[in-house]
Amino acid sequence: MRRSLVLTDEQARHPFLASLAPHVRRGGEVAVVTPAPAVPKPRWLQDLKEFLLAYCACFIAVSLYIA
Repeated sequence: MRRSLVLTDEQARHPFLASLAPHVRRGGEVAVVTPAPAVPKPRWLQDLKEFLLAYCACFIAVSLYIA
């Protein structure tokens, strides 16, 4: 691929980086968007999830033992 519109930069030290425009190589002036803080899940929801997981595991184990 030939890039004739972009001047090369010898300090880039890599052919691909040398072919990029200076504003692209340094990252440009892009505003960094910070994500909204995560809302913690209620503790009872985690307890319910763990209880159901243990209940299902025990139910499957007993069902396999009986069968």
